[in-house]
Amino acid sequence: MAFDADSVKFGRRGLLAGGGALGLTGVLAACGGGDDETSEDSADSGPWEFTDDRGETTELDAVPTKIVAFTGMAAALYDFGIEIPAVYGPTTNEDGSPTTQAGNLPVADLEVFGNVYGEFDVEAYAAYGPEAMFTHFYIDPASLWYVPAETSADITSLAPVTALSANDEGLSNTLDQVIGRHAELAESLGADLDSDENVANKERYDAAVEALKAAAAANPVKVLACAAAADTFYASSPLMGNDTRFFMELGVDIIVPDALDEATGSYFEFLSWENVDKYQADLLLLDNRVQSLQPDQLTEFPTWTALPAVQEGQIVGWEAEPMYSYGLAAASIEALAEAITNAKKLF
Repeated sequence: MAFDADSVKFGRRGLLAGGGALGLTGVLAACGGGDDETSEDSADSGPWEFTDDRGETTELDAVPTKIVAFTGMAAALYDFGIEIPAVYGPTTNEDGSPTTQAGNLPVADLEVFGNVYGEFDVEAYAAYGPEAMFTHFYIDPASLWYVPAETSADITSLAPVTALSANDEGLSNTLDQVIGRHAELAESLGADLDSDENVANKERYDAAVEALKAAAAANPVKVLACAAAADTFYASSPLMGNDTRFFMELGVDIIVPDALDEATGSYFEFLSWENVDKYQADLLLLDNRVQSLQPDQLTEFPTWTALPAVQEGQIVGWEAEPMYSYGLAAASIEALAEAITNAKKLF
């Protein structure tokens, strides 16, 4: 099968969902507030109000258009019909192509304030004069996704922040609910959820969910969610992802590793490459983000190539930071349903 992978070098700390951010190398300098002009459309759009998943309400005199969003959130909003002009987070690969997290975003047209984990050009952001920032958080609402901790106060002082929960405190929200919240945000910004395109995307998503449920019931293979680095194989806990929690609700049998690393939030069990065969998985759900090595990069790892699932080609790309629109999520759910349908029981 073809893999939607981003061919850039792996950065280990970027795998830690919900973890701390790396430091910026730049120093915040005094900057102006940027362009104060407001488009006529924005001025005529009336007041805007939205309460985020931290319980914080942003109120503006007009619907914001000069928005800066985490790349994955911008991709979701774009799919619902809202154009986000500026982003931060993994947006382009070394060759300028979109990363997996950029979805259908027109990346060449975007202002990008940071393209890798821990990078955020605060001076450029301040000069841009954002009206609003949109991002996610994992469990801790004070830790904004891809916003470096050491410059967070400077960044969040420049524009109101709307944050949606990718993982709530009880680890109970699922992909379905998180997409719903993105739909609500998009609608508040002017998206027509009843448009032909949005209705078609929702119908495709619903069909994909039913297909996955049917596949899991008909062929109950064991699935391992995982990621790969040069020195470590990560066996991921499905309890820590809103998508994998949802897949388990639909009946997918995803292995829960038995030695999760509590120091890093119990997201993974760290395995040496000598022990990569610890879990008997019929199908590998492999992280396809820029941080993780992909199958074509793993061919020189003998313990990887010896895995029965690898030998049978039973690997499917996993958006470990899911895409939160119905159209984008449908594609990944369809791929998993097809992979399960076609997988052989190996153990």
